[in-house]
Amino acid sequence: MAKNVAVRYGAMETVEPMSAPEEPFHLGEAVIVRTERGVEWGVVVTTRPGSESAAPKGEILRRATDQDFQKYRDLTDNQEEDEYRACRELITQYALPMKLVRVEHLFGGNKITFFFLADGRVDFRKLVKDLAKRYRTRIEMRQIGVRDETRMLGEYGPCGRDLCCRAFLRTLKPIPMKVAKSQKSTLDPAKISGRCGRLKCCLKFEDELYSELKRNLPRRGATVATPIGEGIVVGYHVINQTVNVRFPDDTEQTLPLDDVEMVETPGENENES
Repeated sequence: MAKNVAVRYGAMETVEPMSAPEEPFHLGEAVIVRTERGVEWGVVVTTRPGSESAAPKGEILRRATDQDFQKYRDLTDNQEEDEYRACRELITQYALPMKLVRVEHLFGGNKITFFFLADGRVDFRKLVKDLAKRYRTRIEMRQIGVRDETRMLGEYGPCGRDLCCRAFLRTLKPIPMKVAKSQKSTLDPAKISGRCGRLKCCLKFEDELYSELKRNLPRRGATVATPIGEGIVVGYHVINQTVNVRFPDDTEQTLPLDDVEMVETPGENENES
């Protein structure tokens, strides 16, 4: 009887359930798997509860042996480096508008994938022909985005933790600027951008909480009653749940939300600054 085990594999750090023999596998254990792409090197992530009901995306063939480790090191340290250099030279030779990011040589040897960045479509037919002639195997040229590049090459984010795109995110969706504005984040690109140069994924994770907390706050321009007297809301702090109130004598006070009672709400004023 087989069970499912979650395995991370491939240059894109894909995590999928794999059917496995009914025997214990351990976190971080290297395994040889068969996926729709062929025979690949993988690492056991977890025997996630509930994964038994998920449709397996491949199967674990065996635990990695000493010979497998030796072959894997040769692939990553020698063959992929040679393939990377050869492809770079050909890209320069043909003056192709593309940036080579990484090479992935499948453990089974049936395909080599070259990941690259480009602004548009690239005619790389001559490049593929030369690579196939040199390495005598199937060649795939795969265009990726900058977030995929970071997932493949990066390790840690500005927070000091593993990059979300490597640790657990399966799909990389764009983060809209309105999310940063909603959270009153600084709009300095250096502070709200991740390693990929795009908005940090954590902004999206926290957006639902910010939206919920903002519902309790009065709008800017609203008249409110406070223990000090009536005033106008000129700002607020979402996380602290405090409100900045300006009084008739032009003084301002920051008060807890519990000390503020709505008197009047302007019809069209928005919370955004």
